[in-house]
Amino acid sequence: MVEITTVGLDIAKQLFQVHGVSADGTVLFNRRLRRSEVVRYFTKLPVCLVGIEACGGSHYWAREIAALGHDVRLIPPGYVKPYVKRGKTDAIDAEAICEAVSRPTMRFVPIKTIECQAAQLTLRSRDLIVRQRTQTINALRGHLAELGIVAAKGLAKIATLILIVRDENDARLPTTARKALSMLADQIETLSDQIRVLECEIVRSVRQDDEARRLTSIPGIGPITAATIRALVPNPAVFVSGRHFAAWIGLTPRSHASGGKERIGKISKMGNPALRSLLVVGATAVIRHVRRGAAVSPWLTALLARRPAKVAAIALANKLARIAWVLLAKGGTFVRHKQIPTTVAG
Repeated sequence: MVEITTVGLDIAKQLFQVHGVSADGTVLFNRRLRRSEVVRYFTKLPVCLVGIEACGGSHYWAREIAALGHDVRLIPPGYVKPYVKRGKTDAIDAEAICEAVSRPTMRFVPIKTIECQAAQLTLRSRDLIVRQRTQTINALRGHLAELGIVAAKGLAKIATLILIVRDENDARLPTTARKALSMLADQIETLSDQIRVLECEIVRSVRQDDEARRLTSIPGIGPITAATIRALVPNPAVFVSGRHFAAWIGLTPRSHASGGKERIGKISKMGNPALRSLLVVGATAVIRHVRRGAAVSPWLTALLARRPAKVAAIALANKLARIAWVLLAKGGTFVRHKQIPTTVAG
């Protein structure tokens, strides 16, 4: 009897497609399963290599199938696409996944634990609520600007507009407009309270996590960034070095070489955009302190002297990512080297 060695699983909400082959590549089956049949089906299969495309719900199914003894590996969708043959069906996708997972040079996505997913869910919920608050604030500013009422930029100045909206004696607002704008003001305050609750939960979790707490010792990395790194990178050993980690985030230049000529372009912007944005924002905050006279790093001071601030921010974000990987992979905390004072001979 020919033994199954590799299985490609194309997951969905209700209907799943499985494609199995033997050691010599002979196709043994390609069939459709319902959601309720997946675990029972893999329970009957001998231990084999199972490939799943990394997408929504893939980490859950990877944990469930791995618990049955199978070797489960998640593949980025972009690495599966080259193996898709003509057409687009579930059967073809499952076959492509089965082919991709067997490649010796294939790169895989680490399977997240349920704790990592829970932490990531909290961060995504906060990000969604922040965007909703920003949309509501912009709506309130725009509506009041139509009536000739404006306020300075910044979240702190919104309180001034809210006071105007709730001032019954302010004749600049018609009664009908005041009722509608009062709802927007209430929504802004409710969203702000929800953001505050989630941020307190994130800070509490960071204080209880030794690795996340050590990440906050790096200038430019706060609790939100530290929690994001811990949620997205449960195992830093999957990266060979800090350079690979920074490249995965998308903070390294995109290269294009042909005919012996190499061209270096802008950053690739690959990986997780939320983590990349947080690192760039943190780097920008550090640069702002340097411009105010803070002695953070001679390297950064020299870089700002010859490069624009935005270019320096990307370079510093790249460096922060590398330092973060070192702390996760090798332990320890960030220690800033003391600058040696220099004297000028007179």
